[in-house]
Amino acid sequence: TAISLFGLQSGAALATVVGVLIEVPLMLAVVRVVNRTRGWYENNTAR
Repeated sequence: TAISLFGLQSGAALATVVGVLIEVPLMLAVVRVVNRTRGWYENNTAR
């Protein structure tokens, strides 16, 4: 709806579309990778 309201040249419409379609799935993928590789950087010694 942002593109239909403001047009393709609007920065606000572009930010809305990019945020939903690109940034959110990318951040979820990064979280998934970090969670799967948690053992690489966790300290295994008990305090």
